[in-house]
Amino acid sequence: MHVNKIIFSTQAYQYLQKELCHTTGFECGEVEVKNFPDGERYQRILTSVDCREVVLIGGTISDADTLELFDLAYSLVSMGAESLLLMIPYFGYATMERSVKKGEVVTAKTRAFLLSKIPASSMGNRVFLLDLHTEGVPYYFEGKTRPVHLYAKPTIMEACREIAGNDFVLASTDAGRAKWVESLANDMNVNGAFVFKRRISGDETQITSISADVRDKYVIIYDDMIRTGGSLINAARAYKEAGATKIAAVTTHGLFSKDGLEKIKASGLFECVVSTDSHPNAVQLQGDFLRVKSIASLFRQEIEKH
Repeated sequence: MHVNKIIFSTQAYQYLQKELCHTTGFECGEVEVKNFPDGERYQRILTSVDCREVVLIGGTISDADTLELFDLAYSLVSMGAESLLLMIPYFGYATMERSVKKGEVVTAKTRAFLLSKIPASSMGNRVFLLDLHTEGVPYYFEGKTRPVHLYAKPTIMEACREIAGNDFVLASTDAGRAKWVESLANDMNVNGAFVFKRRISGDETQITSISADVRDKYVIIYDDMIRTGGSLINAARAYKEAGATKIAAVTTHGLFSKDGLEKIKASGLFECVVSTDSHPNAVQLQGDFLRVKSIASLFRQEIEKH
């Protein structure tokens, strides 16, 4: 174990910083943060990082959080950090990873470019990205920044076992996630299923068929990200109409935008929802219906390895 390591975080991810410092024994870096009257952010790094291996945890959950992460990372390297390990539990621009219409800004690429401009520490910079919505994002990082796509598969598998033991069908919301769900189902030795759907508009889809028999089965729907819950509810309704006796949902990134969690619960289709704590919203909304599992152990393994 590298006793020289020190862990920092942006404000939104202090819960992960505290847990990792507790489980690893590494020092927690302190940052003073306040806002000027005009809303401009003030940050001051209070813990010396000269010649130390620095871990920084922060997600791009908003433009403001992205800039907070960039400013802090830039300053940590400038203050003499020997190495920088950037842990990004949620990379929030992965849905805009390519342009479809002329003139669309590929935000995933511009944000990756921004983070690539963090000065290189003497031992280099690594960026860990958890369960990306698309596999292509790491290729947008440039220069000496080394991106790594980290998978939450062990945590997801554990969550599924806790819900239904070994007797369930692992399902996806659409065919786009079918390969990932199939891989996950094979690892757990259960059957997989997915729905075929037709997009009617930008935020509305229609289920056309289901790939497997789910009658009299406990169906666990996995989706890498739940935002408003619309696709999830539509898929659950289709599985229910096909004969599923119980349905639960598991996700890596629980955003639950626009009262998404309330809509999922109000649908009456789900026994429960399980999310990792990759996004602060899941941590804030957890309760009897929404269960939260920590990704700290996944990050700890990577931190202790490098």
